[in-house]
Amino acid sequence: MNILLDTHIAVWAITDDPRLSPKARELLLDPGNNIYFSVISAMEIALKRKSRSNNLDFTTEEFVDYCEKAGYIQLLLKSEHILAEENLRRKGEGPEHQDPFDRFLIAQAKVEKLSFMTHDHEIPSFDVKGIISI
Repeated sequence: MNILLDTHIAVWAITDDPRLSPKARELLLDPGNNIYFSVISAMEIALKRKSRSNNLDFTTEEFVDYCEKAGYIQLLLKSEHILAEENLRRKGEGPEHQDPFDRFLIAQAKVEKLSFMTHDHEIPSFDVKGIISI
């Protein structure tokens, strides 16, 4: 399976956070799975560090380095991802999910035909296949 990690899942994985569920750990450690992290996650971390809206104990450069050392594959941003984000829709009623980082990560997963691992309870409401809610 090819899996793109939501930013918080990537952070939990590289810091061995106890919030990472046994199911998530199993998928991350399965040698048959290819695990991806996005440059969008690196950008999100950089902006949160700059605004001090997060208490991360590592730099953006260290985040990228830790992900690469874990064997995760870096996914770059393409124009197709940006165009796909414009067409994301949620199933049913309710307000649109406004977090731009989540929206671009979901668009990347959709375009690249990757599963998307998240703990965000709002993301499974998107009309996108392959969301792994943990």
